[in-house]
Formats: sequence, structure tokens, C-alpha cells
Amino acid sequence: MSNRSPVVTLLQGREGSVLRRHPWIFSGAIRNVKGSPAPGDTVHVLDSTGHPLGWAAWSPQSQIRARMWTFDAEEIVDEEFFRRRISSAITLRDRLFVNTDCNAFRLLASEADLLPGVIIDRYDNTLLLQFLSAGAERWKDVIISFLREYYADAFLYERSDGDARVKEGLAVRAGPVGSPVPAAHCLIREHGLRFAVDIVAGHKTGFYLDQRDNRALLGTMVEGAEVLNCFSYTGAFAMYALAGGAIRVTDVDVSADALAIARRNLTLNDLSENRYEQMQMDVFSCLRRCRDEARQFDVIVLDPPKFATSKSQVDRAARGYKDINLLAMKLLRPSGLLFTFSCSGHIPLPLFSKIVADAAVDARRHVRTLRMMTQAPDHPMASAVPESWYLKGLLCIMD
Repeated sequence: MSNRSPVVTLLQGREGSVLRRHPWIFSGAIRNVKGSPAPGDTVHVLDSTGHPLGWAAWSPQSQIRARMWTFDAEEIVDEEFFRRRISSAITLRDRLFVNTDCNAFRLLASEADLLPGVIIDRYDNTLLLQFLSAGAERWKDVIISFLREYYADAFLYERSDGDARVKEGLAVRAGPVGSPVPAAHCLIREHGLRFAVDIVAGHKTGFYLDQRDNRALLGTMVEGAEVLNCFSYTGAFAMYALAGGAIRVTDVDVSADALAIARRNLTLNDLSENRYEQMQMDVFSCLRRCRDEARQFDVIVLDPPKFATSKSQVDRAARGYKDINLLAMKLLRPSGLLFTFSCSGHIPLPLFSKIVADAAVDARRHVRTLRMMTQAPDHPMASAVPESWYLKGLLCIMD
């Protein structure tokens, strides 16, 4: 970087998070800006005494005003910098998935892979790309160029359509990147099962890759069980349950499109229609209906969408989590299993555990936790970035 690069100086005492290698610098931590950085430009970050802290991407319209690319003030943020970061992420996934029957995984996980705002999911020969920050947008063409080198025959599709783009002042973008153009649906393999993924209109990037290991665990614990899969989306937990010997599996989701793909997944895996049913409705209403009808289950999966997208929503989210867990506990037979999750980064594990414990008290059930669950290793958790540990799960047994 040139000595003429824009300089961001922090207020006294506000350098602590950067020194701990957390990449976010909020607007309130900045004393002044020297120069006129454009969105996505690389800026030199200094503490209040002028000591260099590293280099960051400037984002003038976001509360997160800068995101650190590197904490090494001597490192140059150029095309080769991004090649190194991408190559490192690919090498890690090669290690994680060698000799496995999985051809779908998160290839690059934003801050956890030291490239804030960049998410890349691989679905067989299709790469789903998200550029969610001003810095990621600034270097998008360079990143795409390197991906084409590594995966010369891959289809590329951009899904930069999340709320994060709006907060960054960026236009929403979605569509194929160059040619050839990928099909709207692609097929993937995961632990011997096959799934259709809607890369164009599916939630997030089309499939919840982070639940891979938790789905596999479920599949080992459901033989002979009646299973209720809530917030089922395209039925991935259900397919594992059916393949694992469940006698009856019910998927519950409000989306007709998602349930239609679940039906397709059933066919792809040659699983019995006679052991499978769907309920297109709100999960809260479904759980209350099952309670009123005195239905019971051996296993219930609660995998809701993010209930809290900000700190201000935590109390409301906690009430929602407690409600669904309490209702589910009342529907489980003795020795029944509850797989319950939160993907809200603002709900830490201690709070989620307390919510589940409070639900058990109100449900008048003695509940034991058998295992804690989290995201699969292709969604790594950076020790300096607690926000990267977003998926929390508890496997509970009812007495």
C-alpha cells in the first residue's frame, strides 16, 4: 500500500478489539479519517498514538465502518493477498473432505477464513458466491478470477442478496457469473444421500451445509422412531431420519416450494412415501395443533430460522425459543429425543441452554442434555470472532 493510502485513526482506548484480532471497527471507535476513501478502499488503521494496527476495507455507510483485512501493518493487500487467502481456504476444505462422500461444503467462510464479507459455497460443480461488504465488492472481480483458475469448469452463481448488502449501501445482486450458466437446481451428495439445491431462490445459498454432522447424528438415533421435523425447509433432516430407519417422519414448513423440493429429495433417495408426510403451516400453530390432538413423537427436530438479527431482538427471540421448546417437550414420549437449535449469533450458548432449561420447568419434564452440537467444520469458528460461532444445538432426552 502507498503512503498516500487513507488513514483511519482510532479513539484512545478503542484499539482493544483490533489488538485481540477482531476485524470489525465500528463508527464510534474512529477519531478521524485522513484522505477520502471510497467504499471498499483499503485504509491504514492506526491507534490513537499513531501506532499501525493493520489494513482494513472502508465502508462509509455501515455502522461497521471498517473491516480488517490484515493485522500485519507490513502485509500488502493486493491481488496476491487474496490468492493466498483463497488458496488457504481451499486447502483446508481439501483436508476436511478427503475420502468423504460429500461434494457440497462451505469453501470460504467470511471472517472465519480471514476474508470479511466473502462467502463461497460449493455445490458439486457449482460455486455460490456472496459478496456482503464494501471491501468484498471492491475485490469481487479479483476473487472470481482466482476461483476460475482453481475451478476452471465450475458454474458460478452470485447470491449477494442478503440484508448485509443493504446495510453496506450496496445494491442487491443475484444471477449467473459469466458462462456457462448453471441450472436453477443442482444435485449434491452428502453421507450417501442426494439432495436437490435451489441455488436461485433457496434460503441463504440454497442448503444448510452447517447442519451436515448433526443430520448424520440424527440418522443414527431414529430407528423405529416417529419423527417430527420442524422448520424442515427441503427436508434434509427428514431424509436422514428415513434412511436411518424411522417408521414415520413429518416435515413441517410454511414454504410450499421448500416442501416440493423435499418431495423430490425423497424420490432421489428411493425412500418410502408411506413413511413420510408433510404439513404446510406455521410451526408454532402446528405444535399447538399436535398438542390439542394429543399427538406424540419419539424425536422432534427444532431448527428455526434466525429469531434475533440484532441485540434489540434478543428478549423477543428468547420468548420464541422458549415457546417452541416447551411445546415440543410436551409432545415427546418418555425417553423421547429433542434436537433443538439456534442459529442466532446474538443468542449465546449459556442463554440458549437457560431457555431450554426454563422450558423444561414449565413443561414439567425432567430433561437431560446428552450432547451439545454446533456447525460443521467447514464453517470454522475464529477464536477472536465470537460471532462466527452462531449455530448452537442441544440434544436432550425426556424422562
